[in-house]
Amino acid sequence: MGGTSADVFRVLFVCTGNICRSPSAEILTRHLLRGRLGGREAARFDVRSAGVQAVVGSGIHPMARAQLAPWGLDDAHSAGFVARQLRGDVLAGVDLVLGATPRHRSAILEEFPHLLDRTFSLREFARLAAELPRETLPPDAVARGHSVVAGARGMRGRVPAPDDDDIPDPMGGPPEAHRLSTTLIFDALRTVLDVLAPRNPPAPPSGPPRRPLPPPQVRHPAQQFRGA
Repeated sequence: MGGTSADVFRVLFVCTGNICRSPSAEILTRHLLRGRLGGREAARFDVRSAGVQAVVGSGIHPMARAQLAPWGLDDAHSAGFVARQLRGDVLAGVDLVLGATPRHRSAILEEFPHLLDRTFSLREFARLAAELPRETLPPDAVARGHSVVAGARGMRGRVPAPDDDDIPDPMGGPPEAHRLSTTLIFDALRTVLDVLAPRNPPAPPSGPPRRPLPPPQVRHPAQQFRGA
């Protein structure tokens, strides 16, 4: 996805190895955006991922990929994924950074402190975004993205935080661990996108309202063949 900073909103998901949680979030976000906004508007979101200790060059973990099957994303959508390390060039121009856990957020800011204003953990950002008054957000997708980030930043410390904001690392665990991770990711993404990219309302009908057609006149059976 390309474009200038004015017409593209850039999102980066971050986990540890970039083979389970962050690629799942990346792939699911792209899919959900297309479903909500359509292809043209969804293309205004540049969604990627990286890892703080990435298994560079690896594909998405098979168990993580399997959890994308309910959305039909366990084939071509994930087959071409390649893990990459979090570096300065990966973060260039990013508008929103979402870590899988608060520890990822801390690791990002330790190395890149200038990103404090746009870096959150995913579940933290979902919780803060859900508190924003949606009627005040601009309708344009990119402008709305910037407004949501600014609003979430302003909500820090004002919304009670749970004891555990993690999306647990499923690496090395059974399929159930990957299922839990994907479920938590999806739930958080759905909350975020309800604010960031709400579904377009149906367009109102154009022109004056149509008058209803008169009911059909039912002829008596004996009259059906008269004049035939």
